[in-house]
Amino acid sequence: MPPITDDELRRVIVGELRPHNAPITLADYDPGWPALHALEERRIRAALGPVARRVEHVGSTSVPGLPAKPIIDVLLQVPDSADEPAYLPALEAAGYVLRVREPDWFEHRLCKGPDTNINLHIFTDGCAEADRVVRFRDWLRANDADRDHYAATKRELSTRTWRHVQDYAAAKTAVVAEIMARAGG
Repeated sequence: MPPITDDELRRVIVGELRPHNAPITLADYDPGWPALHALEERRIRAALGPVARRVEHVGSTSVPGLPAKPIIDVLLQVPDSADEPAYLPALEAAGYVLRVREPDWFEHRLCKGPDTNINLHIFTDGCAEADRVVRFRDWLRANDADRDHYAATKRELSTRTWRHVQDYAAAKTAVVAEIMARAGG
């Protein structure tokens, strides 16, 4: 997969585009990560009330035994992620900052957290991509061989220098697709 261009990223990044230009830092699984997610979930639910249809801990920090970038990935589903006025002001009042707006990819939005290093991924309730992310997490939690295969891939890729962190994420696409084929999706 070719690297993502700065122009492509400028179309979706809100604020300054900051190249990474370094290897990816991975940490061994930290049993404290679920508690950080729980803190964020409480804060999100307090800010949004029933607008927060689903809040899940996803990504590598949600899979015991898997090395990860020490950033908590949180999946939030709202009635319509494209309708930012319905949820974004409340999140901003709670300290979250919108950093990514991807209308062409499931109307995905991404916010950074106020004090914990998180990626808050926002999708519309019922979005197939959100279901895929949860299915991938659940599969890795239950399947040692695929978790180990994914961990080895992440470790190998993390040693390379990446212009953008998104390039590292894109480089994992083939192994994620391979694992998802076994996971039934």
